[in-house]
Amino acid sequence: MTDAQGRRLHACARALAPGATIVEIGSFRGRSAIVLALAAPAGTRIVCIDPHAGSDRGPQEFAPDAALGDADTAAFAANLAAAGVADRVEHVRAFSDAPAAFAAVPGPVELLYVDGAHRYGPALADLTDWGARVAPGGTLLVHDTFSSVGVTLATLRRLLPDPAWSYAGRDGSLARWVRTAGGPPSWAARAADAARVLGQLPWFARNVLLKAVLLARLRPLARLLGHGPADGPWPY
Repeated sequence: MTDAQGRRLHACARALAPGATIVEIGSFRGRSAIVLALAAPAGTRIVCIDPHAGSDRGPQEFAPDAALGDADTAAFAANLAAAGVADRVEHVRAFSDAPAAFAAVPGPVELLYVDGAHRYGPALADLTDWGARVAPGGTLLVHDTFSSVGVTLATLRRLLPDPAWSYAGRDGSLARWVRTAGGPPSWAARAADAARVLGQLPWFARNVLLKAVLLARLRPLARLLGHGPADGPWPY
C-alpha cells in the first residue's frame, strides 16, 4: 500500500456516516486496517476477513504455511493494539468464501476494500459475492487492479459490464468503484465509464512487463520503465 492509497482509504472511511459497515478482505498484518479504524467515525463497524493461512501473502507466495499464518495473526493483533484500535476491529479468521465470513456480516456494506488472493478465481468470487453486499452509493476499493493479471481480469469481467458499478478512478493500483444509486446509467454514461476503464490497459501492460523484468532482476530495464528504488520491490 502506497501513501496515496493509504490516504484514499482514510478519506473513504472518514466520509462514512456513523453506523456504517466496513469490510476488508485481506488484512495481512494490519496496516490498512489501522488506517480504516483511525479514520472511520465512531460507531462504524470494521470487519477484517483474513484466514492468515500463510498463503497469498505477497508476490510469488501461494503455498499455505501454518507457522507463517500464525505469525501473521499475532502481528496483526499486536499492530492493532499498538495503534490503539484493537477494540474497533473485528477479525474473522476465515477465507472470504467461507460461511463464517458471510455470517459475520449479514447486512449491507458501505465500504468494501478487497485485497485478498489475487488469482482470478478468488478475485472474481470476492468481487461477485462481496460486491453484491455493497449498499447503493457505497464504495468498493480493489487493490492491485491494472497490476495483477488475476485481479484485472476479474474486474473486467465482473465490474466493467455491470451497470450497478461506476468507475471512479485509481490511486496507483487501487481502483475505486461506486455502486450506483437510483436507476441505471444512460448508455452514454456507461460508454464513457468503459472508456475510462479500458484507458488503463496500457498502464496494466506496463506493470505486467515490469513484473517480468523485476523477477528477471533486470534493474536497469526496470528503471527505463519508470520503476526506481523509491517505488519499492513491486509496482503497486
